[in-house]
Amino acid sequence: MPRLRIGGTERWLILVIVAMGVALGLLTPTFLTLPNLFDLLNASAVNIIFGAGLLVVLIAGGIDISFTVAASVVQYLTAITVPLFGGGDWAVGLLLAGAFGTLLGCVNAFFIYQFRIVSIVVTIATYNLFFGLLMFWSGGVSIYDLPDWWTTRVVIFGTETASGHAELSLTVLVMALCVSATWLLLRRTSTGRQLYALGDNPEGARRVGINIGAMHYLAFGWLGLMAGIGGLMQAHYAQEVVPNALYGRELDVLAAVVLGGARLGGGRGTILGVFLGIILVAMTQNGLNLLGISPYAFKMIIGAIILVAITLSSEGVGRLIGSWRRPAERRAA
Repeated sequence: MPRLRIGGTERWLILVIVAMGVALGLLTPTFLTLPNLFDLLNASAVNIIFGAGLLVVLIAGGIDISFTVAASVVQYLTAITVPLFGGGDWAVGLLLAGAFGTLLGCVNAFFIYQFRIVSIVVTIATYNLFFGLLMFWSGGVSIYDLPDWWTTRVVIFGTETASGHAELSLTVLVMALCVSATWLLLRRTSTGRQLYALGDNPEGARRVGINIGAMHYLAFGWLGLMAGIGGLMQAHYAQEVVPNALYGRELDVLAAVVLGGARLGGGRGTILGVFLGIILVAMTQNGLNLLGISPYAFKMIIGAIILVAITLSSEGVGRLIGSWRRPAERRAA
């Protein structure tokens, strides 16, 4: 049986999560209650699904900020398509959402690979294109008349506690399946190793015969698949389809994924780091809400995480660290 390997970043995140949990438990009586912790996991499940897909793109050396808007588009496409299947069911809904999401992800891959455009530029463009088309097409009107299978709350575990009823919903189960599938892709297949190689050294990957185009379509298509599934689960959790419900969430997910150890330059990242990073960010937001602190403080934290991640990924930092090390190495010699 393979042994679970936990890296330095993951160990630090676990320590910070435990310390923050203890601190928030002392500062507010509701944080460490089972209903609040289960609600935290239920609310984080969709972001973890998004994060699993984004991790694959970051490992391959790309970046995508359009996935939350793509998820919103998938919600609407699924809502108007399932009536063609007699109202559908979960199997039909997941199949349609996954297909629509994968298609939108491959649109990004097409422009990035075929026209050699930087991924951040393409996804900024498609972010605005997808959102503009969605708002124009829907008129900004929400959809509340959804099939029963989509809106009926599914509880996979529930219990009564002194603090109230605690339950885990279907979103947690789907999140666990998406996380497991992403882990298998990255850690148990040769394709996963090729994705790491592409992100670490694109020219080297090309020289050893890795199909660069296929890797781009796989990475962005996988994120599209996760975005489609995540969008479906978000609508199930919220009991409605709202065109701008996911607007702006992409930065929260990106910050959490890089906090979990994924490198913006590619070639590094783990699914455990994604899970821990998103849980830490969710705990921070939940703790600030319970303590009555302004939500703008959370936005400042997210911005600081992204800024630090970009700074540490830049070549300038590498040269600066190298300039510090060289005099020390000469003195040691």
